[in-house]
Amino acid sequence: MPGQTTRGNITIAGFEHVMFEAQVERVEPESLFSFRWHPYAVDPGTDYSKEPATLVVFELKDAGSATLLSVVESGFDNLPVSRRDLAFRMNSGGWEGQMRNVDKHVTTN
Repeated sequence: MPGQTTRGNITIAGFEHVMFEAQVERVEPESLFSFRWHPYAVDPGTDYSKEPATLVVFELKDAGSATLLSVVESGFDNLPVSRRDLAFRMNSGGWEGQMRNVDKHVTTN
């Protein structure tokens, strides 16, 4: 539901200590899902709640005999300069890995 927050431990090796927390922004069944979160918030000694959150948008579009999934994360320019570049690089790599996971899932199921 929009406005609700969800939390859970990340299960990626090396990041099990990190709690994923995101606030749902929009839900449009079968077409769009978006949330806000604090990207690469991995240091347990840092309070990221004072930082602006980025916006992640998953969008599905009809592409003839297939479905196109796009994932766009925006708002990095609002993050503190001290961690902006690292957060962007880590999330870019993370989303690339997640897109490979999605591809593997849809092509093997």
